Amino acid sequence: MNKEITEEKLSKYFDVTSRAIAKVKINSEQKIDWKERTENQRFSGAQKSKAFPAKAEDSPAHIVLDMAKRYFSDAKHFKEKGDIVTAFAALNYAHGWLDAGARLGLFDVDKDNELFVVD
Repeated sequence: MNKEITEEKLSKYFDVTSRAIAKVKINSEQKIDWKERTENQRFSGAQKSKAFPAKAEDSPAHIVLDMAKRYFSDAKHFKEKGDIVTAFAALNYAHGWLDAGARLGLFDVDKDNELFVVD
């Protein structure tokens, strides 16, 4: 059993996650009915009017992609500081956000099951 995070393993996952981020396209047709989900939650009238994004960058897909990019950036920061364990953890979070976006239909990833969990 492999119990170590090596520089080689870290580099591999930086590469995989970097390629996955580059491949993501925001899906224009999303599988989840966000309107229905939001309406089923208990919002007051004032809150409900803010439930839907006014700008594309506030959409669920953009938010999920932004989180992945932030964790990827954090991973780079931790690697530069020599903290490869935290860098590896941040990479896993980044890729988890990407996989979630792909599985939820937020991203078009061309059914790439090597970079994403889409099966």
